[in-house]
Amino acid sequence: MYRWLLLVMLSAAAVPGMAQQTVDPAVFKALNAAQAAQQKGDYAAARRALDDVQAKSGSFEEALVWRSKAYVAWSAGNNGQAIDWLEKAVRSGKLEDEMLAGERLNLAKLNLGERRYAKVVELLAPNQGSASEEVLQMLVQAYQGMNQPAKALPLAERYVQANPNAADIWLQFLVGANADLKRYPQAERWQRQLLARQPNDAKGWRQLAGLQQMAGSNDKALATLRAAHSKGLRFSESELDNLVLLAGAADQPWQGAKLLAGMLDSGLLAGTAARQERLGLFWWQARDRAAAVRVLRPLAERSGNGKHWLYVAQLELEQARWQAGLDALARAERGGAERAKVRSWRQWAESELRFERENRVASRS
Repeated sequence: MYRWLLLVMLSAAAVPGMAQQTVDPAVFKALNAAQAAQQKGDYAAARRALDDVQAKSGSFEEALVWRSKAYVAWSAGNNGQAIDWLEKAVRSGKLEDEMLAGERLNLAKLNLGERRYAKVVELLAPNQGSASEEVLQMLVQAYQGMNQPAKALPLAERYVQANPNAADIWLQFLVGANADLKRYPQAERWQRQLLARQPNDAKGWRQLAGLQQMAGSNDKALATLRAAHSKGLRFSESELDNLVLLAGAADQPWQGAKLLAGMLDSGLLAGTAARQERLGLFWWQARDRAAAVRVLRPLAERSGNGKHWLYVAQLELEQARWQAGLDALARAERGGAERAKVRSWRQWAESELRFERENRVASRS
């Protein structure tokens, strides 16, 4: 009996909580045998050792056997089985508090690996007030997986405020989650904290400009890009083009036009024909037809492209400038624009122009 108690005490580190409760020698032997086989990678032998022992129903030993079966399954890569066994052990009510806390954490890890996010929240959320960094990370990931960033944000903010030197990944999460929720000022605040740590990170400056632009502050976005440029940081043309295209994706053509115009005027981007066309179309989408014509007419003059002249013609006609529209249609036709489109627009313009002239004649009579 003395030798058995000594063995139990020596094994307490491997199985926390055992030192405080008596364990049947046969169960203890099976647990040790399973652990030894598991460490050698012989999972079949570990399972046999546990299957061969009979633990009393509703006992502490039964919970330990379930726990051991869970870890054998986990080591063998059978996460689903591991979850089932470990859940039975956790729910048994036989594990002591210290042991139970560790098993709940491991059960949450298993569920997180299997993307069972609701289960992770169920296991960890009750004690989130005193949660460790690891637990907070798991909860944040689980809430994200459940598409509930609003619940994840307070946890991440609490951690970062309590740990000013928190890893960059926490700040990056706060930027991304706030942006997803369209809370752009908050996202910008966290992005600035990232830039304070890495002031020469061109990607960080571009991301800050993107957040400002998504918030509708194209002037701030342009100022951010200029500030980075003055620091010697350079952006690729594709990065800047993509930043402008964000406006189109967000249905903010006026913001896109202002930002692109600023980039072209400041020399951040070269004024290619494709960018001039995009600028004109942005103004058009923003219903500033006069600005669109100011960009697209010179482009059409330089290119002679029928498509460009057709743009100009449509814009002039939308402003009831019938003769200017007809002149542009003639040049569009010469430039190779689709004849059916030109004919359709011309018929409308000639009809409107004729009606306008008839009204002028009638008013003089």
